[in-house]
Amino acid sequence: MEIRAAVLDAMGASAPYASSKPLTVETLELQAPGPGEVLVRIKAAGLCHSDLSVINGNRPRPMPMALGHEAAGIVEEVGPTAGGAGGDDLKPGDHVVFVFVPSCGHCEPCTEGRPALCEPGAAANGAGTLLSGARRLQRLDGTPVNHHLGVSGFAEYATVSRRSLVKVDPELPLVEAALFGCAVLTGVGAVINTAHMPAGASCAVIGLGGVGLAALLGAVVAGARTIVAIDLSDDKLAFAAELGATDTVNAADPDAATKVRAATGGGVEFAFDFTGSTRALDLGYQITRRGGTTVTAGLPAPNATMPLAPVTLVAEERCLRGSYIGTAVPTRDIPRYITLYQRGRLPVDRLLTGTLDLDDINDGFDRLHDGQAIRQVITL
Repeated sequence: MEIRAAVLDAMGASAPYASSKPLTVETLELQAPGPGEVLVRIKAAGLCHSDLSVINGNRPRPMPMALGHEAAGIVEEVGPTAGGAGGDDLKPGDHVVFVFVPSCGHCEPCTEGRPALCEPGAAANGAGTLLSGARRLQRLDGTPVNHHLGVSGFAEYATVSRRSLVKVDPELPLVEAALFGCAVLTGVGAVINTAHMPAGASCAVIGLGGVGLAALLGAVVAGARTIVAIDLSDDKLAFAAELGATDTVNAADPDAATKVRAATGGGVEFAFDFTGSTRALDLGYQITRRGGTTVTAGLPAPNATMPLAPVTLVAEERCLRGSYIGTAVPTRDIPRYITLYQRGRLPVDRLLTGTLDLDDINDGFDRLHDGQAIRQVITL
C-alpha cells in the first residue's frame, strides 16, 4: 500500500528546520505484515528530542529513514503467526501504543526481566530494520527506507513487530496515549524503575522537556518530599512549579549547584538528567549528596565526555546510572501508568503543547529545538 511519511535523507541539518527542511513528507510503499508483524493505522505521533538527536547527527542511524518513535494507533491487519512469532492476541480495531525497543523475549536481558536491553531489538534498531531483520518500507522507485526504532511513526500507517506494541484501553484518546510510549515510559520509569526512589526522598530533575516533566510527575506520584526543577527556561520552571516542584533553579545561574545544595541540606538523594548535555549531567552529579544516586536518560553526542572524580564513587558511596526507556517492562508499565493517569494521579495531558499536521513537521521541530514546546503531537 502507498502511505505518506516523513523521511530523513541525511543527518546534520541546521536550524531553522523550516528553512533547511531535513524531513520531507513523501509517498512510500509499505509492505503487508509478515509473520509476527502487525499493520497499524497511526493516529498520533509525538515529537521528541530523540528524533532531533537523529536529525542533528547526535544519534547516528542509517539513512534514508522514516522518522518517529513515539506513537499510538489502531490495528488494521495482523500478519501470519506461524512459527510462534506472535500477534494472534491482537485483532483489527485494537488500540495500541508503540514501544521503541522491540523485545524478543528470549535473549539474556529479556529473560532477566530487562526487555529495554533486548539484544536482538538493539541490533535491529541500529540496523534500521524490524525485529525480524526485514524492511517493510521503500520509495516508489524501489529504494529501501529504514525504520526508526522499529516504529517510523511520522506516517499514516506502519508495519511493525508485534513485540513493538502494547494494547491499551480504547477509552484513552490516542493523542494522549502516544505520550506513554516514550515521554511517560522513560521519565516516570527513571524515577520508579531505575532509581527505585522511595517515598519521602529528595530529588532534582534537570531538563524540563516532555521526558523531564514526566519524571517530575513521577516524583510527585512516588511521594518525594523535595523536588528541585532545573532548566534554562524560566517559563518551564514556572510550569514545573505548577506540576509539583517544590524549588526551582535556573541552570544558567553560575551558583546553581551551590544554591541546590544549600536548599537541600547538602544535595539531593536522587538527581535525574534528561538533557543530553554533559554539562547538565555534571551539574546533576555535583548536586547529588553523599550516598546518593545520579540517573541520566539523556543522549549526548557519541564522542562526548565529562569530568568525574572516581574517588567520589567509593569514598562517598555515590552511584551514577544510565536509564534507557525508564528501565521499563512496557507490557507491565504502560497499562499501570495509564491507570494512574485515568485516576487523576499522573496528569500527563498537561504536557501536551498542541497538535499539528504531518506537513508542518519541520516547523514543529523548530519549536522543540527552541524550547517553545513540551510535547507536540502530529494527528493523522
